[in-house]
Amino acid sequence: MPEVRRGPVPPAPGSLEGRHTSVVFSDDRQWAGHLVAFVRGGLEKGERVRYFAGTTAPEQVLRALTGAGVDAAGAVTRGQLSVSVAAQSCLAGPGSDPDAMIGSWFDEAEAARAAGYPALRAISEMSWRAGDVVGADRLLEYELRLHHEVFDRLPLTAWCFYDRRLMSDAYVNALAGAHVTQRGEPCAGPALRVAPSVDRPGLALSGSAGYDTRDAVAAAAAVVSSVAAAQPLELDLAALRHVDAASLAALADAAAARPGGTRLKVRQAPSSLRRLLQLFPEFDSVVEVVDR
Repeated sequence: MPEVRRGPVPPAPGSLEGRHTSVVFSDDRQWAGHLVAFVRGGLEKGERVRYFAGTTAPEQVLRALTGAGVDAAGAVTRGQLSVSVAAQSCLAGPGSDPDAMIGSWFDEAEAARAAGYPALRAISEMSWRAGDVVGADRLLEYELRLHHEVFDRLPLTAWCFYDRRLMSDAYVNALAGAHVTQRGEPCAGPALRVAPSVDRPGLALSGSAGYDTRDAVAAAAAVVSSVAAAQPLELDLAALRHVDAASLAALADAAAARPGGTRLKVRQAPSSLRRLLQLFPEFDSVVEVVDR
């Protein structure tokens, strides 16, 4: 995959905790509560605030803010707040391509910096990507890559809004689980949870990987193969209870697809993966098992 373009935006200081958050709700009251708290906090900090609407009319967003006592009109007039339709924004990307969408965050952050704002704060409604949008199947890959490819490099805080009325529970649970921080309605744990590792570039897989979780495995494999080989990457499998042969093969093939450089580190590899590596020595040059 092509290297994602990155602008001259200074890296974000401090912890990533709470900077990339999933917000799950099932009614308009919950939606408005999260919206108002997030936007008000950003305006008070002097940050630029952007709202990328999916199915919500931009006028409804502004009415909800105004009704809660937020001077939305004033913020829009001075350029601090904007509400736009996500599908028509640069974040849509060609075919919802994760590389293009990730690159657009660097453009947004650079535009905020150039306008004199110390940081960017954004809400994205994600339900529109789960419909008939070309590339919607890559949404989980996109969410998984954001943590280390965007949030540890940019002064950005973003909440991803998931409306249960517009998406299946299984899809919401999988996508929400891809965020280190979660707000709103609790999500039942999916059979396989794939989430960014907190303390190092990589992914943590927990639960059971099999036929029913092939989409999540494919997303994890896409992350493995898409991250530049020169960048260290690790899979933490300590909490993975079961993994079938097809899932193992997908992850091993993704490691082999990395164009040279550092090997993929696999922490607490299950015995089935160790047997696979023994059977196919060619994987030994691209996979390193770490037991601590």
